[in-house]
Formats: sequence, structure tokens, C-alpha cells
Amino acid sequence: MLFIREWNNMQYVTSAAFLLMIYSDTLRGTNRELHCPEELSRTMRCWHPRSRRVDYILGSNPRNMSYLVGVRIGLPQDDAPQRCLNCVLQEYKGFIGCTQGYDDWYSSEDANPNVVVGALVGGPDVQDAFVDDRGNYMQTEACTYNTAPLVGVFAKLWHLQNPSFDVLNKEKSALLALYKK
Repeated sequence: MLFIREWNNMQYVTSAAFLLMIYSDTLRGTNRELHCPEELSRTMRCWHPRSRRVDYILGSNPRNMSYLVGVRIGLPQDDAPQRCLNCVLQEYKGFIGCTQGYDDWYSSEDANPNVVVGALVGGPDVQDAFVDDRGNYMQTEACTYNTAPLVGVFAKLWHLQNPSFDVLNKEKSALLALYKK
């Protein structure tokens, strides 16, 4: 796996996967080639649909652990982050201040009471070690900038499996029909 830094490394992994996917589409769209030191590459060679980065995030890694909160594809129930730093929400519907959340949950060893399905945590360290503890914020913090690029990658993977579904053309047709009225 791509490793840049200890704190929240998954932001770099998902961003790289997303950028490689876009670059691959650009190569294909312009009929260009990528000249690597050892080979000539076209389109999906620089970003394969079964991206190893995505597989790693979903559990094909030395820990056999999904780093997506609440997402366990073919893995045991407890093999995904359970104690994300910023995913602790109480069932109480009233106001919860920062101090209250910190006092009640930060040092708790209990799993989060609510699961923010699909949130991507910071991920393992350079040795593939991961400690599922809120105090280990460099690895357990789940951020939108981790997850957002991954949504684009998942959308591309879905589109590759469903090439006849073209949302843009359907939306464009609907807009044209409204315009003609």
C-alpha cells in the first residue's frame, strides 16, 4: 500500500487511486500512452479496475481487516474499526457538547454506539499495524477527505460493471425535455 505519513494515511491512498483512475480515462480518451521505464502502458494498465488499493481498504491486507466503518465484505463482524475517533454519537437526541462527548466516550473501550457506515479511518501504520482505539487518532480518525475520493473510485468500479447505465445521458435527456416544455 502507498504510505506517505503516519497521520491519516488513507487520504493519500484514496486520492492516488482516484487520480490514477482519472488519468487512465484521460489516456484512453486521448488515445495516448504512458511510457514507463520497463513497458509501454495504455489506459487501465496504470489503474486496473480491481485496484489493489481498493482491495486493501476492503480487507485484502495482512490484517484481513476492512478500514471502512461498518463495511465487512466476507469478513468476520469484528474485523472493521469499532472505535473511530469522530464517529461517536449518543442515542440521546438533545444537545451534546464537546466536553460531554469527550468525557463519556473518548477513553471508553466500548464500540461506538452508532455506526457511521462507509466512513474510512486513517488506516494502518507503515508496518500494517492498526490499533482500534479512539486515543490512536492518527489511525482511527474518519474524515470526509479520506472517503470522498473513494466514492469516486467505487462509482467508476460500478460503472465498469454496468456500462449500459449512463446517468449523464438520462439526466441530459430529462433536462432537454423540461427545456422543450
